[in-house]
Amino acid sequence: MWLARPVYEFLPYSYVVLGIIVGLGSIYIERWYWPEILGVAGAMSLVGGLVLWLKRRDYRRSRSRLDLQDQA
Repeated sequence: MWLARPVYEFLPYSYVVLGIIVGLGSIYIERWYWPEILGVAGAMSLVGGLVLWLKRRDYRRSRSRLDLQDQA
């Protein structure tokens, strides 16, 4: 799957923001099991965004170290 670079770079932040919004939405909705469903979905989105951001950060750091070693 191919994504434009600005969309690709914004994905972790959008997951985190979506997780926060859905998590806060679970506070205000009180019908059936929706608070639990929204709470779990919000937490999953938040964790997914953080994991994606951390994985990309680690990959970019390792790539920059490899590039510096190749130049020496």
